[in-house]
Amino acid sequence: MIVSINQPAYLPWLGYFDRIDASDTHIVLDHVQFEKNSFINRNKIRTPHGWTWLTIPVATKGKFGDLEISGLEISNAGKWNRKHWNTLKSCYARAPYFSTYYNDLQKLYSEFSTSAKLGPVLNALNDYLRSVLGLKTDIQYSSALTSRATKSELVLSLCKEVGADTYLSGPLGRNYLDRSAFEKSGINVRFHDYIHPHYEQNWQGFEVNMSTIDVLANVSCGQSSYLMRAGRQISDHWSGKES
Repeated sequence: MIVSINQPAYLPWLGYFDRIDASDTHIVLDHVQFEKNSFINRNKIRTPHGWTWLTIPVATKGKFGDLEISGLEISNAGKWNRKHWNTLKSCYARAPYFSTYYNDLQKLYSEFSTSAKLGPVLNALNDYLRSVLGLKTDIQYSSALTSRATKSELVLSLCKEVGADTYLSGPLGRNYLDRSAFEKSGINVRFHDYIHPHYEQNWQGFEVNMSTIDVLANVSCGQSSYLMRAGRQISDHWSGKES
């Protein structure tokens, strides 16, 4: 069984979902500590002038050591969601396929008015985006599992807990995974070296690694899944290069 693990992210890029699609089971790493300036609560969207961040404001002040992603509180609750929805409408109103998802996204963002925590917001959006892309991968949450460790030990422990025989890592796993520990446990490690495909965006030029929302707004539903898989590169090489 192929397992991948990743922290939850806000409106993730296409490569995030492709690694899930290439797995039998994906574990959402939601029990770990929130990282500032990461993609957990923000992502990039296209604008007429390039790209901009959409960032969910979170309450971190005075909470060092108590910033578990699943329970992290949103600051400015009831306001950020309206701002984000209005920004998405402004940026993608003229994109050819944004109307396909307009009602669903509007409903989701309106429901976030009562969401006080980050975890449920990320889960709702990512459940929806996986559904739109046609992903059938089994999803589990680390907060509901028992493994507790750090870095490579945590990844290995989670893989064992769910019965993995292959771990599909992101490219940065080469920098911290304990290769010998995985080999001793009989778990093969492969690397998802995603190369983002190009597509026509509704603004002039092309900005790479935008939120998947950008892809859906500009590419037809059936083609979005095809485009996602077109960038898939999976390697067994720990050096990152074919030998």
